[in-house]
Amino acid sequence: MDDVPIGLIALAVLAVLVVIVVIQAIKVIPQAQAAVIERLGKYHRTTEAGVTWLFPFIDRIRSRVDLREQVVSFPPQPVITEDNLTVSIDTVVYFQVTDPKAAVYEIANYIVAVEQLTTTTLRNVVGGMNLEQALTSRDAINTQLRGVLDEATGKWGIRVARVELKAIDPPPSIQDSMEKQMRADRDKRAMILTAEGQRESAIKTAEGEKQAAVLTAEGAKQAAILNAEGERQSAILRGEGERAAQFLRAQGQAKAIEKTFAAIKQGRPTPELLAYQYLQTLPTMARGDANKVWMIPNDFSKSLQEMAKAFGAKGDDGVFRYEAPAPEPETSRPGDVDEDVEDWFASTTADAALDAVRKAEAAAQMPVDEAPLTNPRVRPQLPPDEPEPPTTAG
Repeated sequence: MDDVPIGLIALAVLAVLVVIVVIQAIKVIPQAQAAVIERLGKYHRTTEAGVTWLFPFIDRIRSRVDLREQVVSFPPQPVITEDNLTVSIDTVVYFQVTDPKAAVYEIANYIVAVEQLTTTTLRNVVGGMNLEQALTSRDAINTQLRGVLDEATGKWGIRVARVELKAIDPPPSIQDSMEKQMRADRDKRAMILTAEGQRESAIKTAEGEKQAAVLTAEGAKQAAILNAEGERQSAILRGEGERAAQFLRAQGQAKAIEKTFAAIKQGRPTPELLAYQYLQTLPTMARGDANKVWMIPNDFSKSLQEMAKAFGAKGDDGVFRYEAPAPEPETSRPGDVDEDVEDWFASTTADAALDAVRKAEAAAQMPVDEAPLTNPRVRPQLPPDEPEPPTTAG
């Protein structure tokens, strides 16, 4: 040691002191933190993030405060409600230090202070409610807690952002009762919904049956109307056909009689022939199952004589013979077809028959209201020189 120069030792000590001074003088504050600096035991200033200079051995950092929003979850706290039930409430508080100086000098431990203040405030708020109100008024409880805590912690340099109730656990016996009540309420709602569904189903079914019955009745009504209209039209057509047929038969019989008499007149029959025909006709007149007795009148021969006198002339031998009237100018022979009956024997061609079938089908497909029989028929206009056709009316 005697060989080491004193000056060198002094320099080494001086260098160590300089290093210590530099270390004590230069401090680095991290982001989102603040440092409370005291000088000679008194508050001097508050520095934020960055490099800060301190007087060695005079200034010191009292505390570093986190300026970020902090989350503190407190253990469940037993709280007695207004109806004397003990519930366990778990809370979470979100707060932030806004004044590091107040947080350091106004309160010893602000986290413990916030926890205790939250517990007492929660008991005060929930203690004025019953269990049902406490379970259904979480938002109101959170709002009241935040307002009270924010007002009380303002002087500590703390801002309470929000308070959340994590859980409200009633006693086990109350939980069982609540579960039974909830189960009964769900069963009640299920029964109500089932009854409403059955009611709606019954109403819909009845409405459907009602509409079906109405539609069925309307269909039956329309069917009956259509059937009646069809039967009416059918009866009218059959009547018109029978009337036309009778008229045509009468025309044919009249024409046949006309032709028969014309042929007889043209043949000039003698009284003997007429008497012979009369005798030939008598058996025919007497024929029949109901005729049991055939009686000949006494003046039968006299009747023949009178008929011979009426139709004949007495000859030189005293015998009456039939004298035919003078022949009339012959306009037509009995076997000829007159002009007025020429269309009776006209045959219908295949095209005409097909056209008639098509017209009949078109008439059958027309609605009843538009059918020709339901509306007045429009008779075709005939040429002026053509005679009016005979009508089927009697």
